[in-house]
Amino acid sequence: MTYKISRRGLIQGAAGAAAAGALGGCAMGGDDSTDDAKGATSANNPLGVKEDAALEVVIFNGGFGEEYAKAHQSMYQERYPKAQIKHSATQQIAETLQPRFVAGDPPDVVNNSGASQIDFNGLVAQGALADLGELLDAPSLDDPNKKVRDTLLPGIVDVGSYDGKFLSLNYAYSAYGIWYSQKLFESRGWEYPKTWDEMIALCKTIKAAGIAPWTYPGKHSRYMSWPIVAAAGKMGGIEVIKAMDNLEPNAWKHEAVKAAAEAYYQLAVDGYLQPGAAGMDHIQAQTEWCRGKAAFLSCGSWLENEQKSVTPPDFRMAVAPTPSLTTGDKMPFEAFRGTGSEPFIVPSKGKNVRGGLEYLRVMLSQKGASDFTRKVSSLTAVQGSSAGIELGPGLTSVTRMIDAAQGGTFTWLYNSYYRKLERERIDAACAELYAKRITAAQWCDKVQKSADEFAQDPAIKKYKRA
Repeated sequence: MTYKISRRGLIQGAAGAAAAGALGGCAMGGDDSTDDAKGATSANNPLGVKEDAALEVVIFNGGFGEEYAKAHQSMYQERYPKAQIKHSATQQIAETLQPRFVAGDPPDVVNNSGASQIDFNGLVAQGALADLGELLDAPSLDDPNKKVRDTLLPGIVDVGSYDGKFLSLNYAYSAYGIWYSQKLFESRGWEYPKTWDEMIALCKTIKAAGIAPWTYPGKHSRYMSWPIVAAAGKMGGIEVIKAMDNLEPNAWKHEAVKAAAEAYYQLAVDGYLQPGAAGMDHIQAQTEWCRGKAAFLSCGSWLENEQKSVTPPDFRMAVAPTPSLTTGDKMPFEAFRGTGSEPFIVPSKGKNVRGGLEYLRVMLSQKGASDFTRKVSSLTAVQGSSAGIELGPGLTSVTRMIDAAQGGTFTWLYNSYYRKLERERIDAACAELYAKRITAAQWCDKVQKSADEFAQDPAIKKYKRA
């Protein structure tokens, strides 16, 4: 269970959580940075890092592990050999760090990711995050004539911005789509379907061959909301997605959303979902897929690294965009959801804010970014950082999908603006949809009702996507 810091600075914890109970009436530190550690600026130190100031970094120990962060810390240490670096990694980000944010004693850098991510809406509303705009305007580590912002892939600043301030660096670049095994498809003579009619026809063939056409993590059913929203956006255009981000009335009842929900509901109705998937978590579903028990899986491009220990050597995982729903879709088949992920933040109350900004600058260097890609098989937010690196089959497929899209990528922000809308409400609605407890129309109604509740709740800070 995650905790949320409300607009009023109260901890809303899970029942029985002693730490949350003890801190329930405490306000969290505001946006005035302590910034105790500050040194003189220079060409080699544009952010004014105090060379002997300690730096504390907390990493989410998930699909990417923590070894890549140790490499980044070594790079920082080379630049500031007098600085003592404290490193820790956990899967319980909220439970571990929530009390420290409340006490005004957070770490200097936090990889705020995973199921226990601290709610960004609460952090932003409380002014708990340092503005990273200064980092964007600093010279890059590789070229003093190029600003950091000019080294980033398109969309990275947008996805980390709230109220016009860049507050979260989404370091990994994630491409989302439908995954399959090239080996399986080639051995069976199957081709990835570009239209929904082709998808259903192929699902019928796959099922007849004794393989489940699709699997999914029923315990995290929001994974199957992603192709619904992607298909709706491709059919109706980016304005459909922006309406969702802006909590507009009836955004989830748009005809394109209804059509997409009906399409993916058909997978459940026609028996194309793997039996037992409703009880699986993401690792279990992905492992079933790697074992050839199912043909299709909805996921992001961290999949290859997350499953490397169980993926057969000749599996040759590949990804493709969601199929087009109609011949009149506003976006082409090649369009896909591509966005920054794996958010890093610098708490405004950290003891070494300057060092935190510099640490992110190190991460955004060509060396830091390419090392990350080599270690975890994921692209980063840095342009050109995968050049010359031998990529695995999955990531090679991602780069092909990026090239084919020719810049035609899109994303949504409601999951960043209103985390619980996706993680709790949409997740629960998808669990019911794919278990056939509700229809596609009822799913649209249910999600819209949740979005309306968020829109009407005065305690939830609202954001506007232009």
